[in-house]
Formats: sequence, C-alpha cells, structure tokens
Amino acid sequence: MDEQTRNILDILDDDARTSPEEIATLTGMTADEVSRKIEQLEKAKIIRKYKTIIDWDLAGDHYVYAIIQLKISLERKLGYQAIAERLYKFPEVRSVRLLSGEHDIAMTVRGNSMKQVAFFVAEKIATQEQVQSTSTHFVLKTYKEDGLILDEPEQVKKLVVSP
Repeated sequence: MDEQTRNILDILDDDARTSPEEIATLTGMTADEVSRKIEQLEKAKIIRKYKTIIDWDLAGDHYVYAIIQLKISLERKLGYQAIAERLYKFPEVRSVRLLSGEHDIAMTVRGNSMKQVAFFVAEKIATQEQVQSTSTHFVLKTYKEDGLILDEPEQVKKLVVSP
C-alpha cells in the first residue's frame, strides 16, 4: 500500500466525516484525486462502512453489551468459518472474532437487558452443536470505543482571583 492511500485510510479511520478537501490539504493531493482514491477503496471493499460512535447513555437510551467467549469443538469438514457465519447472522451479535488462547471465538452481543442477553446466549448460542462452553462478561462501562475516549473527566475551571 502506498503512503498516500495509507494516509487517507488513517484520516478516515480517525474521522469518517473528513471531507475530500480536508484530506487533500493534509496529504498534498487534490480533492479530485482523494475522491477517486476513496471510490476505488470502496469498490475494492477496503473501506467497508462509515461508522458513528454513539454514547447511548448520553442519548438516554440504554443497551446492555456482553462479550461472550466460546470454546468450540470442530467437526470434520466444518471449520471456524462455518461456525462464525452461523453466529454473525444473529442481529444481536455486533462482532465475531477468532481468538488464540483458552477460548476460540469472542462475540460482542447487544440487548435491551441482561436477561435478554442471557436468554439469547442460553437459547441461541449455547445450543449450537459445536459450542462446548460459553463465558459471558457483561460490559459495565465503556471508557474508550474505536479510539475515542467516552469518559473524559470534566475539566475544573479555576476562577481567577484578583488581589
């Protein structure tokens, strides 16, 4: 990958709303060159989606997130890919990752309540034939998401006292 492409991707990864004109200024390219390059990256599926990070607590709507770790027993002719495909089709599942270490797969799941997530895991995930065991970790607080600090302490402004 050339340096200009890498720079465009880094800029968009940091802020997907950065305009081609702003990217052009930062990279020394023209806005037309940036637009063409972004279009190529989208067609090649290197850029898959533009994402917004929402602080649902501040928005006044609360979701419950959980990280589910799975131990998998592989069957003949069925690898991790086939299991992952089954798992990521559930709308509750936000991400699925293959891991090294004690567990094989980690999923992030979203629901309206802890009970809803627990039932989803018990009824839809744990019942999958290749799932040997699950370990559910409910997210209590998110401090940083996709590189963005969500829980920045408020700056205390000191009043200037004149003598």
